[in-house]
Amino acid sequence: MAPTPAKDRDRTISMAAEEEIMSVLKERLKEISNKTPVDKQENVKKELDNFYRLYGKWRGGITDELIWDKIRPLPESMLQGYSSLRKVDEDDHEGISRLLNKLVVLKLNGGLGTGMGLGSACPKSLIRVREESTFLDITMAQIENLNEKYGVSVPLVLMNSLNTDSETGNALKKYKGANVEVLTYLQSYYPRIERETLLPYVKDYQNIDSNEGWYPPGHGDLYESLYNSGVLDKLIEKGKEIIFISNIDNLGATVDLNILSHIVKSGCQSQFIAEVTNKTRADVKGGTLIEYNGCVKLLEYAQVPKEKVDDFKCVKKFKIFNTNNLWISLKAIKERVVTGTLERDVIVNHKALDDGRNVIQLETAVGAAIKNFSGAFAINVPRSRFLPVKHTSDLLLVMSNLYNLEDGVIAMSPDRQFPSTPLIKLGPDFKRIQSFLKRFQTIPDLLELDHLTVTGDVYFGRDVSLRGTVIIIANHGERIDIPSGSLLENKIVSGNLRILDH
Repeated sequence: MAPTPAKDRDRTISMAAEEEIMSVLKERLKEISNKTPVDKQENVKKELDNFYRLYGKWRGGITDELIWDKIRPLPESMLQGYSSLRKVDEDDHEGISRLLNKLVVLKLNGGLGTGMGLGSACPKSLIRVREESTFLDITMAQIENLNEKYGVSVPLVLMNSLNTDSETGNALKKYKGANVEVLTYLQSYYPRIERETLLPYVKDYQNIDSNEGWYPPGHGDLYESLYNSGVLDKLIEKGKEIIFISNIDNLGATVDLNILSHIVKSGCQSQFIAEVTNKTRADVKGGTLIEYNGCVKLLEYAQVPKEKVDDFKCVKKFKIFNTNNLWISLKAIKERVVTGTLERDVIVNHKALDDGRNVIQLETAVGAAIKNFSGAFAINVPRSRFLPVKHTSDLLLVMSNLYNLEDGVIAMSPDRQFPSTPLIKLGPDFKRIQSFLKRFQTIPDLLELDHLTVTGDVYFGRDVSLRGTVIIIANHGERIDIPSGSLLENKIVSGNLRILDH
């Protein structure tokens, strides 16, 4: 008998090792499930089964880096310009009502305000972003206005995490009389994997909300958790057909009647539509849609090989990015989940915990499911539909007179001469929201601002106006106070309040 080639022997050994890892993992997950309180065991088992399948995809090599040379820009047949959509007749209230009665709005509400220095007890959706209004207030006002104006019942669904569920529930109490049906459900929590053993280091489901061994597996979990919660079936039973998904901190993600009409009039043949918009220098890390092996695919920054990062950031090559505003058929979601045909690339996230452990998180992105739906394509929407608030520099923009807020819709002021937003860079002293707020007696007039850079210990008085390019630099140990009523136009302000023409 001829000896087995070395390559085949190595493959056999590798497969045996993988089978052993999966076997041990299965037993570990079974132990966790068995130690779960009886009333939670059914749901926990579903989540751990989903985690097991995700882990299997990872170990099966589905997360292998893309072959870069096979990546192609999205073809014109898969990318439609927003201006080509037929506009809805705003006077046709009856027609608009029929459209809206098919719709559900879902907001991804699992994030905290840690990026702006808030503690782990504050959901990001409860940050005040416009006068006294929070992200949640603005969202509720928008949906309620639609329902009252057109005599419809568009429900609002919130996908919460264990970090945001309790506080969000308390905040929702003040809307008991609102003309909006609010449904909530919990995103899954998966066990983190020890990098050395490739196994979960948690052994039970206790204290899950305060145990570093657990994590939410990215917003790609939306589909399974929506189905497992029973909310998906409830919406379908109500006659709802289309779900509009977006991040709750994207203030530009309002219900667009032109897109909704396009979907309905096509007979929902397009089961999945992603909104994209043109990249700017501020969006170089944003995920983009590509064609890969003949299919539309979401390419996230975390999936890009290190040696290709600069290529990925090239605005000329990758001209669009994913806004995470998605329109999907509810029945198609259910069909994909039930049949197990909802494939998404696994994103591997390496982290170091506070206790020094090196762990792995397996995550997925909600937009990555686009490849599973028939008739999927992207619409290149105006930049105004992407207005996220990730940092205090974004907060400064939406709090200023650059924008007006009416009926839950934030729109750029007609007094702004240019459609583009100013580029704002705030230093570390402005990172935490409490520090940011105390540095402004009132938010400056930004209507004619192009670029603002502020670093160091800087404070603004009342009724300050900033125009053109303004750079303010306080050196270490120095403090700069911009006097009330100041007008800074194309100025550089350095230490000791020396103001120079720029």
